[in-house]
Amino acid sequence: MPAPFDEVTFSHGAPMKNRFMLAPLTNLQSLPDGTLSEDEFQWLVLRAKGGFGLTMTCASHVAPEGRGFAGQLACWDDSFLPGLTRLATALKAEGSLAIVQLHHAGRRAEKSLIDGPPLAPSDDPDVGARALSAEEVEQIIEAFIGSAERCQRAGFDGVELHGAHDYLLCEFLNASFNQRTDRYGGSQENRFRIFDEILHGIRRACGADFHVAVRLSPERFGMATRDVLDAFSRLVATGYVDMIDLSLWDTFKEAADPEYEGRPLLDLFLNLERGATRVAVAGRLSSGADVQRAIDAGADIVAIGKAAITNHDFPELLRADPAAAMRALPVSREVLKEEGLGDTFIEYMKNWKGFVS
Repeated sequence: MPAPFDEVTFSHGAPMKNRFMLAPLTNLQSLPDGTLSEDEFQWLVLRAKGGFGLTMTCASHVAPEGRGFAGQLACWDDSFLPGLTRLATALKAEGSLAIVQLHHAGRRAEKSLIDGPPLAPSDDPDVGARALSAEEVEQIIEAFIGSAERCQRAGFDGVELHGAHDYLLCEFLNASFNQRTDRYGGSQENRFRIFDEILHGIRRACGADFHVAVRLSPERFGMATRDVLDAFSRLVATGYVDMIDLSLWDTFKEAADPEYEGRPLLDLFLNLERGATRVAVAGRLSSGADVQRAIDAGADIVAIGKAAITNHDFPELLRADPAAAMRALPVSREVLKEEGLGDTFIEYMKNWKGFVS
């Protein structure tokens, strides 16, 4: 039977030493210009030391106008290479795969941090976003490709495209929002096209030894689950994608979409043909029992969020005791400091109800 400490291999790039992945967690700890800070470096490297087979950064913006929040890591210029290189080297020295999540905030860009209005597939008067021209879409595609190539030069094992949570790539998939009439809107094929062109470009630029993943969120933000299932199958069919990272909020919940009412959300995806593409799942995985249940359900990788914040060595905790669980909430500032969180990250975690005592 599959077990949490099995090695995971991929079609491209190096294997994971186990099934534990640090979820890409917003932490607000980068320097104001997007450069890696000491706090962010320590937070991530401590998780690699704690036994995570894959350590993923927070969302890292690929263009200045795609910045979603203060303290966000950046990868859109060579000036960020020294920090990125230092991080990749340290993560890999601990035996963890080092992955950067590539991100453009789209209509969710923070207006106080960018020049001009947020950019999106279509106009959104509610947030003051304007529609991208076809030429601007092509420029963003090149920004994702160029950022992936930069991360490879820094020494990272791969990248993940953030195609979830109503950020730019997710907005293109969203039939209720994407009203374009050009080749990037309309049919499912057209709404998926930006993914296809980015993935093709990354494979061409970075070669066969580079890991490429995509994060999807099957629900919320006006998304139809059927469209996300279609995107999943299209990602598999490209042959470019090594891992699809499903952000489920609760790994074991039933589907909210009335079309799939009463069916486990995870089963909808795991019953699709996926070939050699690995599937990671995220959402309320806080104990050894949760992890094993997700693996038994068919997940290849477990993406750990809250439990990785409270326990930097969550994988090693479960290796010692498969029945173990994350620290009970709330946790104190002192404990979080010991777990490698900087003051800014701890303040941010106060927004999570009941997390910080």
